[in-house]
Amino acid sequence: MNQSGMRHDRRLPPTAPPSLAERIRLEMESFTPSEKRAAHLLLSHYPFAGLDTVAEFASRAGISAPSALRFVTRLGFSGFPDFQKHLREELEAQLLSPLAKAGPADKSQGAPALSSFSEAVIGNLRATVENIAPAEFEAVVTLLSDPRRHIHFTGGRFTGALARYAESHFRIVRSNVDFIEGQPALWRDRMIEIGKKDVIVAFDIRRYQEDVTALCETAAKQGATIVLLTDPWLSPIARVARHVLPAHIVAPSNWDSSAGLLLLTEALVATVTKRLWETAKPRMEAVERLRSEKA
Repeated sequence: MNQSGMRHDRRLPPTAPPSLAERIRLEMESFTPSEKRAAHLLLSHYPFAGLDTVAEFASRAGISAPSALRFVTRLGFSGFPDFQKHLREELEAQLLSPLAKAGPADKSQGAPALSSFSEAVIGNLRATVENIAPAEFEAVVTLLSDPRRHIHFTGGRFTGALARYAESHFRIVRSNVDFIEGQPALWRDRMIEIGKKDVIVAFDIRRYQEDVTALCETAAKQGATIVLLTDPWLSPIARVARHVLPAHIVAPSNWDSSAGLLLLTEALVATVTKRLWETAKPRMEAVERLRSEKA
């Protein structure tokens, strides 16, 4: 309320609708067995698996063509052509370059730049939280809290900075944490030591980096568990990821916003710190003592 007792009318910005992949992940537990087979096929090679003919899609999923049609109807589409039209639109969104995302004609008329941008980012944060299943987030927390696991963070050209940020925090609260550079010349030798006890936490948003995808695919082949923080359209890394946490990234800008990814990162750091408090606290105290020592 203001000084006159009047309540300010500050409405929250609308949240962006979930992508089809997000909806499928959220609704997975309510699907029939044949719907789950179709969903797993689609998510394993999203969105390309859905661009086959009905017969090919059904055959690859191990279900009948009528079951495939019931699956897309369950998702709210009028038929397979409507379903594929939506997938093609999402594919176009994945491939947008910074130059293609916005231009002079896209500028909000009369809207303060900071206000309009902040509203979009707040909407992204809300959409990110609303479209992640709590059980998926909890599974990632459990994995990152396991002291038997060796955690490796990695990312691309811009998302590498977020991976570094996460690694800097996690290495304080637990042991066996490091960062792997995404370039093949720098990570191939590291694969010698990667195995079933390792977890790769990868950050990758559109336009997805092939070298980071190759790193995760190689690690997965060697038994590592892959955790992916990505956008609603899903990085190709999702094909080998056990856990996927998508963040909404669209902003009124030529550049995507990483605020949703940062939200997920800090939520993971906060929750894992609480989960490991008995061992994390002595580590944090030791760091503070070292910092307070005079050189």
